Amino acid sequence: MSAYVWLKLLHVLAAIVAVGANVTYFVWLRLIRTASTDDVFVLNGIQALDRRLANPAYIILPVTGIIMVLIGDLGFSTFWIATSIGLYVAMGAFAGVFFSPSLRRQVQMAQSDGHSSAEYAAAAKRTTATGAITMVLIAAIIYLMVMKPS
Repeated sequence: MSAYVWLKLLHVLAAIVAVGANVTYFVWLRLIRTASTDDVFVLNGIQALDRRLANPAYIILPVTGIIMVLIGDLGFSTFWIATSIGLYVAMGAFAGVFFSPSLRRQVQMAQSDGHSSAEYAAAAKRTTATGAITMVLIAAIIYLMVMKPS
């Protein structure tokens, strides 16, 4: 088997881990909206999933993707590759500027026993909304990677 095929396998596995972890956040965030007694535990769990699974996988994705473009019969100017890279950069910037700080703020508020305040409810909404926007960008990248439109 060629190096390209092994890189592709690693790339797909990293995407499954990263996106799979991210999708679970919505389930966890929904659970604490209905039973807020375990907010701190759940929010710390989401942060742990992000740090230990999703973020390392999101680092593997561009590394393997760039190497595949370099060794494969592809080019960075190919529409679906160039657009995916642009969306990936936008997604990373958006998540770093909006989602992560929002989640951090929600964790801080939950730890300070502020999870019954209106400010906490607004922080929780912000975390969910920024997470949803991040997932839309991710879905667009997955579409481009799978469908490879010209």
